[in-house]
Amino acid sequence: MQRQRGWQEFSPLARPASASSPQQEPTPRAQQRVRVQRSKAGKGGKLVTAITGLEAEEGELKALLKQLKAAAGTGGTLKAGVIELQGDQVAAALTALQQAGYRPRQAGG
Repeated sequence: MQRQRGWQEFSPLARPASASSPQQEPTPRAQQRVRVQRSKAGKGGKLVTAITGLEAEEGELKALLKQLKAAAGTGGTLKAGVIELQGDQVAAALTALQQAGYRPRQAGG
């Protein structure tokens, strides 16, 4: 006797064929939409600099995080593809990302 599954809106069978192709060429660094912004949201009032929009493998992101932490002289982490640096490090992050070949933009106020 087979067990019946409930309805799933995003089941693997409902996806279009184009979305299931895992072998896409990575976007070149200069064409990625990299955003650098300050944030306090969900950090207990502490200021962090969040870098989003990076399309790279986890190993490459960790190497970039190490470069950014050294350039800013501060700590940081990688969470779900978002690099977070401690404190207001927007200027240091922008220059370090430009040197790494990205075209970052400052987001937010």
